[in-house]
Amino acid sequence: MSTMTSTGSTGGPASAESAIPQAGRGRGLRLSGMNWLVWRQHRAAYWTLLAAAAITVAVMIHQRQQMMLYLDEYGSIDGLKLGWEEKFDQGPLRTAGQLLGYAPLLIGVFLGAPLLAGDLESGTAKLVNAQSTSRVRWLATKLGVTALVVAVSTAAASAVFTWWWSPVKSSSYVLDWSDGLAFDSSGPVPVALALLTVVGGITIGMLLRRTLLSMVVTLGFAVAVQMVWSHFRMALGDVVTVTTGNGVGDDSFPNLPDNAHVMDQSYLTASGDLIGWGSCNEATDKAATACLEKAQVVGWHIDYIPVSQMSAMQWLGSSILLALTAGIAAFVILWGRKRLV
Repeated sequence: MSTMTSTGSTGGPASAESAIPQAGRGRGLRLSGMNWLVWRQHRAAYWTLLAAAAITVAVMIHQRQQMMLYLDEYGSIDGLKLGWEEKFDQGPLRTAGQLLGYAPLLIGVFLGAPLLAGDLESGTAKLVNAQSTSRVRWLATKLGVTALVVAVSTAAASAVFTWWWSPVKSSSYVLDWSDGLAFDSSGPVPVALALLTVVGGITIGMLLRRTLLSMVVTLGFAVAVQMVWSHFRMALGDVVTVTTGNGVGDDSFPNLPDNAHVMDQSYLTASGDLIGWGSCNEATDKAATACLEKAQVVGWHIDYIPVSQMSAMQWLGSSILLALTAGIAAFVILWGRKRLV
């Protein structure tokens, strides 16, 4: 804010932007114009995010090296031998998944919400409006630079987490791929969730014009996004159905791919009807057998999604999230063009 004020006071409105490239010369990033101004104004938040991402990446690389030293004793990624799961420490992977899951929420609250709300609350937006630069360019630069920093930071962390988890991805013992700890922390999903949350926070700040209030509302928005996404993510997959007709006794359950996510598990009757698999779980084996015979149960009916669909599901879901983000960003530009100050 102080930078913007001093820039505007050295000359007239026409000279404000021309002074910015001069001030930006010799900087490490070699930015100029509005890009330099936005970076300088929010450089503390940007550098904090980039530094946090760099530290996270370094720690995950170290943890993967430790994991590979352990897996080398059991055949490494070329084919793990039985028993490798017994002493495997899944804590670091789960902790990393939790931290990456919180990242969109924290980025939205502490970077997105104050981005415009702070300028509107302090009057800096009015100063910018008095300069030769248009509101659209100012808003587009704010959104663009912030989105770039967020995308680079979250993409780096997500790529390393995916690389770390990949040798044990097929085992549900380490992480269930359908759970948020794995699904929302790998691939393109962290980037899409972070961008949606941060752009949503920017929009909330623009509308409410109060920093603290915007941060509180953005927190609620981020939690709501996570809740809706958690209920929606499995709907992105194509359900595979397998049925059997050799009864439901020992060794009759169909063989499913490793780490497959079971959507539904039912008994199949002779007439082709389905009944819940828990409907015959009586107190005694004799009663359960009688129940199965009475219902004429002949086998299993299983609906599942294999782990092989995970990548396609992540990209499809991320595309939807990014489309929503683009729509919100367009709203910010259109609204701010006439109603920002």
